[in-house]
Amino acid sequence: MHTCFYLICPTDCLEQTINKTFKHESYFYTSLGNSFEYDHKTIEYIKKIIEKHNIKNICFVLSINNTIVLDALINNNFSNIRGLHNFYTEIKKQKEHLKVAFKSDKLQFTLLSYYLNRKIKELRLQLMHASNQPIKINGKIFNKTESVFTTIYSDLVCLEKHQLN
Repeated sequence: MHTCFYLICPTDCLEQTINKTFKHESYFYTSLGNSFEYDHKTIEYIKKIIEKHNIKNICFVLSINNTIVLDALINNNFSNIRGLHNFYTEIKKQKEHLKVAFKSDKLQFTLLSYYLNRKIKELRLQLMHASNQPIKINGKIFNKTESVFTTIYSDLVCLEKHQLN
């Protein structure tokens, strides 16, 4: 049976929607805005889940209207919650970089794609030796209005900002 490990934000409440949409065995790890840090304890936990359940697919998922991301972009009400300060700083910095290159109607999707691509790269690096077989890691953004999961933009679209002299 096909299994997938989903990294989600608890404010999105996507477990049931994922289970209904994707007909496979699903496992979940939650952190606010997918902001978890790749500390030793967390990585060991993820490795154990992957090994125990023979997981070959990992998917980061956020809602297009994720409460934590929207708060980071607008209000900063939750910025004092432990572990969110760096996340808020990164989201704000990337928002400013993206304003230059993308239309405002695609800004939020592009911002989430950039952020999830970064998380995918970091996790891939941490899990490089976790399994004898390759583990596919991807990202999706959920649009509740349309009830659809959309694959994030490629990391080729979400390049880091660089300045040339």
